[in-house]
Amino acid sequence: MIHFDTIFLVDDDPINNLINKRLLGKVEISKNIVEFQEGEEALIKLIGVDPNLSILIFLDINMPVINGWEFLEKYQEMHATRSDKIVILSSSIDYQDRLKAQGYKAVSGFLEKPLTLEKIKIQMDKYEYE
Repeated sequence: MIHFDTIFLVDDDPINNLINKRLLGKVEISKNIVEFQEGEEALIKLIGVDPNLSILIFLDINMPVINGWEFLEKYQEMHATRSDKIVILSSSIDYQDRLKAQGYKAVSGFLEKPLTLEKIKIQMDKYEYE
């Protein structure tokens, strides 16, 4: 299975982050899982991360301060040369959100909450064949 140097969990709900961290720990795709309850904080943290490292970001859409869409806009401005994988992880079932997500180069997946081991495996299998 594919491995990432670091996984960022960007979700304002600490319970979701805790559960997702445990699930991701079970599949052993990264030894370094970092939680952010604020998107701006995650964007700033990326500034100091080597662009050659493989980073996977699970991003919630509905967050205070900056939402997931604003995060993606700022990500494109601040980190245009990075090749991180961003997976939208949202409770949204709106098809328009899925279409909108496809418009972002860095977005490589859209998963509905809750995250499950099966959803993680399916997403990671997609990366194996890229």
